[in-house]
Amino acid sequence: MDRFFLSFILALLGFSSVRCTYSSGSAPIPAPLTGSGIPSSGFNDYWYRGKAEICTYQVEQERYGEMRPAEQVNIFVTEDFSGKKEVKLDDPGKAESDRVPVLKLNVVRRFHTGIYDYNLMASVFTPVNATPSLKATYSVFDWCGQVFTQFNLDKNEYRIRSFSYFETEGDQDMRLGNMMLEDEILTRLRINPAGLPAGKVNLIPSAFYLRFRHQPFRSHPAVLSAEAGEKESRIRIGYEDIPRTLVITYETAFPNRILGWEEMDNGKILSKGTLKSSLMTDYWRQHDNASAGLRDSLKLMF
Repeated sequence: MDRFFLSFILALLGFSSVRCTYSSGSAPIPAPLTGSGIPSSGFNDYWYRGKAEICTYQVEQERYGEMRPAEQVNIFVTEDFSGKKEVKLDDPGKAESDRVPVLKLNVVRRFHTGIYDYNLMASVFTPVNATPSLKATYSVFDWCGQVFTQFNLDKNEYRIRSFSYFETEGDQDMRLGNMMLEDEILTRLRINPAGLPAGKVNLIPSAFYLRFRHQPFRSHPAVLSAEAGEKESRIRIGYEDIPRTLVITYETAFPNRILGWEEMDNGKILSKGTLKSSLMTDYWRQHDNASAGLRDSLKLMF
């Protein structure tokens, strides 16, 4: 059996003994640069204090031609990553040059379709110096089955491995040129909004969009534009050869929290999210029953 697939199955079954733990970093981390080349004010103080930013969103989700109430949780946290293995380091202090500080985004979205549930999760790992994301993973599971996809940066291209219960999608192992991932716009926005490209770019759309529309993995030409406001700013992504647009709204001032988004397909809403609550906390230590009240603070429904 393929070693990658076996590792994934074991992780799903819960045989891994590694716990979810984080630290504030084993060595000083240089803050990313602003558009003027000046270190972002407060970046280290905000992101390297041993906590994660958790934001919850009220979501409208289209599926099977109908809109569904949904909920999304975004978890942003810094980690020490292995540049060679592209996994979280167990002992960053011994990693030396292999240690890559990243900003990780975990996205969890849940909704119902009639009698059964949909659960989506994505993870994006972007170096804080805003070089291309090293890794991104996507999973979709509902009562029909599971789909899992992983992007790994290998020199100047992404290796994409995808496993699906659909015959036409099947198991895939392919490579694409080093194009920007649509989903890394969120992490790069949090690192340095001024560093995002403007104008024409080649993007690999979100794997969730490709999955729901049963589209192949490939890059597409798109136009990125920004609209700066006093309190809120927006990034608009418009694809030129597929009927997809995405508008992301975020706080103009640091730490540039994501306030919401609107995702359109063929002129119709595919998903729309609005920020409900935000909390900076070391959630991996709050797994006892006494911590359950924090779910109320985050206005969690599911």
